[in-house]
Order: sequence, then structure tokens, then C-alpha cells
Amino acid sequence: MATLLEVKDLRTQFETSAGTVRAVDGVSYTVEEGETVGIVGESGCGKSVGALSVLRLIPDPPGRVVGGSIHFRGEDLLAMSDEKLHSVRGGQIAMVFQEPMTSLNPVLTIGLQLCETMEFHLKLTPEQARLRAVELLGMVGISEPERRLDQYPHHLSGGMRQRVMIALAVSCKPKLIIADEPTTALDVTIQAQILELMKNLTKRFGVALVVITHNLGVVARYADRVNVMYAGRIVESGTAADIYHRPMHPYTLGLLRSVPRMDRPRGEKLIPIDGQPPDLTREIVGCAYRPRCSFATERCAREDPALEAVGHGHRSACFEKDRLAQLLKVAS
Repeated sequence: MATLLEVKDLRTQFETSAGTVRAVDGVSYTVEEGETVGIVGESGCGKSVGALSVLRLIPDPPGRVVGGSIHFRGEDLLAMSDEKLHSVRGGQIAMVFQEPMTSLNPVLTIGLQLCETMEFHLKLTPEQARLRAVELLGMVGISEPERRLDQYPHHLSGGMRQRVMIALAVSCKPKLIIADEPTTALDVTIQAQILELMKNLTKRFGVALVVITHNLGVVARYADRVNVMYAGRIVESGTAADIYHRPMHPYTLGLLRSVPRMDRPRGEKLIPIDGQPPDLTREIVGCAYRPRCSFATERCAREDPALEAVGHGHRSACFEKDRLAQLLKVAS
């Protein structure tokens, strides 16, 4: 497979009254054509900011991309003119945001918002766009699609609004879809339906998918590769099997231990991650996860571990990964 998106040493900062927030601090990853990549981490780790940086949607001020490069199909998005970037957004890279009620315009009908996008990117006539919109709404499982086109977002349930966002995302046949917490605020049943819908549509159209989430169950089922983020950096990356069965960073292990699992004995206690994430307005010396890590040593307080290979396609940023691997081997 060819590389579709390549992010190198991405750095995004926000200037605030409390100081400079280093929200994304040297993130690098790739997305291949047709694959699904998961980006996982707790709130505030930089997942969403990294995704918005790809499409240059960071509000300036107070935020800006201060370093790195983002290449999409060989072209640097950070160096691209605004006019050309407008054709890429929605046309070649689409985004499904966390909350569709704030992403959809509340004073415009569903049909107008769908058709406007297709008329701009695909150069369809209003009649052609409306026919395509009806087809798309039916494709994402919305009943009576013709009638829904004349309704407003507040007429629809949360699950239906998210389906509209997915229809909007695939409407212009993009090469890449970025889904930022696509199941936030939806009940468990609807979450499963939305995720299955997205996976099936990306397979059907051969679209690459980046799923941003704090839900490890989502990436276990749907992602080919996973990037685990902490304090604005990727601390572990690998296949979904690597991350779940051979975690090589204490933070990844902590995330896995804090999530209920069906294959564990009933009544087994979850192990939470103690402490709080670091203050990103302050310079971090050594490993950012050290204050919360039971494996930390004196070296962790002095040096910042680099993301290094621990297997084929599997990388970890931890000095004590061998000791962690030995512990997991004994436990298994």
C-alpha cells in the first residue's frame, strides 16, 4: 500500500495567559491507503488538536502549528495555499467531528448542507446533488431520506445527526476520513451501529480512516494500527494486536488495566492510573509519564525516552520496556 498521509515532527502550540501550551509536541505517524489507524489517549493528550492541525483548522490566535510537516499524497498541507486547501478539505480529506449538533449549521436544512458540499467539490447541479443526497442518507441508514433533506438538525436525534455527518464525509468520495470521537454522547447500541457503518463505508469506498478515541474497545475492533498518545506525544505505536497483547509502555498497560473486559473473571477489580497528566504549559524534563509510572527510575527523571523499535512495526518510548515485557511474560 502507498502512504497517503505522512505527519513528521508536528508541533502545535497555544498562547494563553498561563503560558505556552505545547498541545502537540513532535508527533510523527503515517496512514496508508485504505487502512484504519486509531489514535488513543485520555482527554488533553493532544489527539484532537493533532487532527485539526492536519486540516489547518487550529484557530489562530491563540493556536498555531510551529513546526513539522504534513504531507498528503506527496503535497505539504502546511505550505499549501488557502485556495488549494479549500479543495482538499471535504473533497479529499473529510472530518467527522465530536458533536454533530455544533458541526451542522442549525439554521440550514440537512439537504442544503449536503448539496452545497457536493456542488462545490463535485461540480454537480442542484438537481444532481439532491438525488445524490437522498442516496447518501439512505446509504447511512436514515429512513425517509427525501423528507429528511428538508428538516433541520434539531429535528433529528443524536445518532441520526451523526449519520448525516458520515454521509457528508463520504459525499465527495475523499481519500481520507478523520473521525474525532465519532460516538461521543451516544448510547452504547447507537455507538456500535455508527462504528460498523463507518467501517463498512470506508471498506466499500476504499477510504483510509483515522479514528480518534479514548475508547480502547473501539480500536481493538476497528483499527489496523494504533498510536497511543500522552502529553502531546506518541508513546507507543503498533498493530492492534501488538497494543492489546504485547503493550510495551506503562501508560498503554495502565489504559488496558483500567478498562472492563469480558474475558476477565467477574468481580476482578480495575486498576486505575494514579495521578494527573502533566501541565503542558511547563517544560517537561525527562519522561512525561514518570510521576504516574510504577516502573520509573532515576534515568526517567533526567532523560526523555525516544520512540524506538521493539518489534516489527512496533515502537515504544520507554527505558524500562524490557522489564515491562518480562513482567507481562511472567503474568501470562
